[in-house]
Amino acid sequence: MTSNRAQLTSKQLFMSIRRWFDEEAGAEELAGRDPDRVDWLRVVPFVSLHLACLLVFWVGWSPVAVGAAVGLYVIRMLAITGVYHRYFSHHTYKASRFWQFLGALVAATSAQRGPLWWASHHRHHHRFADQPEDIHSPIQRGFLWSHLLWILTPRYFATNRQLVKDWSRFPELVFLNRFDILPPLGLLLVLLLVGRLLGAYAPALGASGLQMAVWGFAISTVVLFHATATINSLDHLIGRRRYDTPDHSRNNWFLALLTFGEGWHNNHHHYPIATRQGFFWWELDVTYYVLVVLSWLRIVKDLTPLSSAKRASNRLTASEP
Repeated sequence: MTSNRAQLTSKQLFMSIRRWFDEEAGAEELAGRDPDRVDWLRVVPFVSLHLACLLVFWVGWSPVAVGAAVGLYVIRMLAITGVYHRYFSHHTYKASRFWQFLGALVAATSAQRGPLWWASHHRHHHRFADQPEDIHSPIQRGFLWSHLLWILTPRYFATNRQLVKDWSRFPELVFLNRFDILPPLGLLLVLLLVGRLLGAYAPALGASGLQMAVWGFAISTVVLFHATATINSLDHLIGRRRYDTPDHSRNNWFLALLTFGEGWHNNHHHYPIATRQGFFWWELDVTYYVLVVLSWLRIVKDLTPLSSAKRASNRLTASEP
């Protein structure tokens, strides 16, 4: 009995570590876990990423490192909002196979899992928004669960392939989704290398490999994650409701600034297939503006328009603009 328990524990330990690198590892073993209990061993990389931010007190800062952090936040937030969300989750525009993979690769460097995982869970959220089945509703299970804890549990580790059959036919996306740790690791190595080269050949800039990694990867990625997660949590709690949707989604101008347009969440739940989420000219939607520019360059096409009738329908109050 004791030997069997030890073997089981060893197997669980091995599989938890293996899942750091392979999303499909040990599905049977994972199914036997308490589905809503945090799998602390599996989420060691996630916790370590947050702890790595404290290294800033050791490595200091430089304009180059801070610039890398800001630049990578901007690029990857646009990839999350424009590619993972508006493309893979909702098909709000079209792109070639090359550009969809490149967009998925850039978004995957954000360490927010792979494109199929992201899209499948988001589609599930829209099916059951703020109902008991919703995977990350703050109305049902509170702020901390909706913002963070749900992604740390065995229940939501695997990709629901039934919800992303449209994307599962692309082997390159399946590979990227399965080994979703590779893009973040690749970005980390690039930052370490660039920092070392700057330290060796441009020492006046005050940058180093570790400093670039701490700012460009750890800090930028952690801020990016929590900014993205506010749409799941705060944007169902704080803000104004223009449309009578069957959920608690809200429009929040501050979160829209932080996430380049995603904060117009009540608008989005009213008409999820619209490429534009800021429905009026004063509702800043940076992601939409970037997608428009990309359409001019013929990188993307067929952006789903927002009709005047759809924008005017299902209002909660006639006076609300």
